[in-house]
Amino acid sequence: MTAKAVPALCPCGSGDAYAQCCGPLHDGSPAPTAARLMRSRFSAFALGQQEYLLSSWDPSTRPEELTLDDTIEWRRLFISDTSAGGEDDNHGWVAFTAIGRTPAGRFEQAERSFFLRGADGHWRYVDGEER
Repeated sequence: MTAKAVPALCPCGSGDAYAQCCGPLHDGSPAPTAARLMRSRFSAFALGQQEYLLSSWDPSTRPEELTLDDTIEWRRLFISDTSAGGEDDNHGWVAFTAIGRTPAGRFEQAERSFFLRGADGHWRYVDGEER
């Protein structure tokens, strides 16, 4: 999958401009919380940014490569719950539902994801369980 054009508003649904929201995280700034990392990862999926997805994945569970499906259009993210994952935490959980569309129609992906903050201060996705 090739990277897609960057929209004015951030794909994560914050209502903020991409350049002030997920853009800086995609450029290497650390996310302050696990929920912000979750939002930036959703935006990376929406924009086809495979390298960011891999770099924001914990090395203990990260695949060697990642192939994104060009037929999926990620449309909306709803974060329903967080546990820990704040600015002073080293781990946290984020429950979310992502809405997507394929040629076959609309679908939802609901997951409770686990995140760790590394010694470098960057949050990383570890794994998740479907809800």
